[in-house]
Amino acid sequence: MSKRDLLVEVGLEEMPARFVAQAAAQFKEKVEKWLTAERVPFDQITALETPRRFALLIDGLAEKQPDRNDEAKGPARKIAQDEAGNWSKAALGFARSNNVEPDQLYYKEVNGIEYVHARKSEAGKPTTELLPQLAEVITGMSFPKNMRWGARDLKYVRPIRWMVALFGDELIDLEIAGVKSGRVSRGHRFLGTEVTLNHPSEYVSKLDSQYVMVNPDERRAAIVEQIHRLEKENGWTIPMDEGLLDEVVHLVEYPTALYGTFEQEFLSIPREVLVTSMREHQRYFPVENAQGQLLNHFVTVRNGDSRALENVAKGNEKVLRARLSDARFFYVEDQKLSIESCLKRLETIVYHEELGTIGDKVRRVRKTAAQIASKLTVSAEETKQVDRIAEIAKFDLVTNMVGEFPELQGIMGEDYARKAGESDLVASGVFEHYLPRFAGDKMPASAQGAIVSLADKMDTIVGCFSIGIVPTGSQDPYGLRRMAAGIVTILVERDWQISLADLWNAALEGYVAQGVNKRAAEDVKKDLVDFFALRLKNVLQDHGVRYDVIDAVLATDLTLVPEVLAKAKALMGAVQSEEFKLIVEQFNRVNNLAQKAEADQVSEALFAEDVERALYQAFQAVQKDVEGLKDQEKVLATLSTLRQPINAFFDKVMVMAEDQAVRANRLGLLLQLSRVLYRYADFSKIVFA
Repeated sequence: MSKRDLLVEVGLEEMPARFVAQAAAQFKEKVEKWLTAERVPFDQITALETPRRFALLIDGLAEKQPDRNDEAKGPARKIAQDEAGNWSKAALGFARSNNVEPDQLYYKEVNGIEYVHARKSEAGKPTTELLPQLAEVITGMSFPKNMRWGARDLKYVRPIRWMVALFGDELIDLEIAGVKSGRVSRGHRFLGTEVTLNHPSEYVSKLDSQYVMVNPDERRAAIVEQIHRLEKENGWTIPMDEGLLDEVVHLVEYPTALYGTFEQEFLSIPREVLVTSMREHQRYFPVENAQGQLLNHFVTVRNGDSRALENVAKGNEKVLRARLSDARFFYVEDQKLSIESCLKRLETIVYHEELGTIGDKVRRVRKTAAQIASKLTVSAEETKQVDRIAEIAKFDLVTNMVGEFPELQGIMGEDYARKAGESDLVASGVFEHYLPRFAGDKMPASAQGAIVSLADKMDTIVGCFSIGIVPTGSQDPYGLRRMAAGIVTILVERDWQISLADLWNAALEGYVAQGVNKRAAEDVKKDLVDFFALRLKNVLQDHGVRYDVIDAVLATDLTLVPEVLAKAKALMGAVQSEEFKLIVEQFNRVNNLAQKAEADQVSEALFAEDVERALYQAFQAVQKDVEGLKDQEKVLATLSTLRQPINAFFDKVMVMAEDQAVRANRLGLLLQLSRVLYRYADFSKIVFA
């Protein structure tokens, strides 16, 4: 089958960097699906993009669809023809629907019954007839934000300015919003010119000659290589944040790295402020020495070539100097504020219109943190430190620096608290109470900071749930899933035996006292159980726990997080054993029969067999042994010792005895036993090969 290469390029006004890669990936996915649906074979699709375009190069696209030669099955013979051999309406309709004449129908036996069949032949369409449909594929793309331009009805990520569509050397006609496809692409906005393409194979090289690198991997490699060269030439270390690097790749079409310098005196500003000013606001890479200390230099990436780099550097230095001057001013002014004056201002800042001010939140968090500290039996001094951290944790939200750089909340709070005379532990706790902020983030170093982190996160989650803000699908505007994951991670890392129920009950008390009770507390708690079960499931999956074991442990009381994880690990160590398979079979047999019990009363006087008494005594001993036992492997091993007496019980005893009292007594025994066993895990959910 003959093949040609295809190029489709959509040129636009500059897209936001965060949309660029997504646009190219979506275009590729949609075109792949379309080609598959249209039965047009191809060898390979490559997605290319810059801020001003997204494009596809398709290698080896077939020039036509394969011919179709399908067999269709129709009605059975007894329905298809009458006794005289005439075709029925059903058969004639079948022929018509398959575009064949009645005399082309034939019979074929399927499972001993003859059915009428038809062979459908359809010549494949030329690919050139199909390709104009790509205009619909392009306009069918979706973006987080769209815009209209001119008098057009089309809403798109940015106005379309040109299109190229070449199938081999043949131009494919596309038209979108008044823009028709052609052979002319555009080079760099300032350095390049228009370029005429005769064949898809020319695309990458001709655009490169006009200062456009259409392959994002090549742009990334060029940036990394240039930054490494600057490191080597100057003896620097330039940490390359992957998020920043990815953004810069999608901000430029032709990258050239250069460095600039700022005044040494700005290094007196906290490192985090300098880095944030450079990285978040200017998209600059900070520069360090070999010891990791920040230097008064930065690296930026220009969208252009190496001409007049000195002027470009001076322009960037001027912009950064203004930023750092503002930051220094904010830093100096903030230190004139007292913590107490900041706390008073929190009373005027609305946290959420239905949940009160940040001052209200601080009071709730202090109460919740105190309850957590009480349950963890920390010392009086540590409890006092917990309270002070909770009291001042949010004070930096009213500072100039955090107002300008919201991402520095907690970081500036720690710095200002230390300068205001707070102890190192309390000052660090102000920052730590935000941790962990995302998956893989560092954890609070102190127990006091961790306690306030739990209280603050649970306060936010419970408050949102109380007013009906519950994450659904991909919607989680308040980051509640992330906070819940942080709570679970802290409890696991610190092995704290405090239940999730204790945490959310403490938080709920604060809202009830404040009069926030839009939803019934029991409804809120039910939603919280389901919500945290999913977070626990994710944690267990991250620890390599099997899906059936996850289901088994989450079917029981899941509020003691470290215990749930320990149970899962104990079960993971046991499920490979053939012996454990037999144990679980017996446990499940106990549970199945226990469902028939109407009560759990047991009278030893009604035991008719020694094995009944032996099982009851073994059960009581095991129940006593596991009570208060924290080692979940030992708990499981202790429960497993019941296999033998259970086995003997079922061998010798007819549970469903004719005597109702004896039957009820035996079922009551099994119900008591089942409750203890299934408090550990729902063993019926464990799957054995």
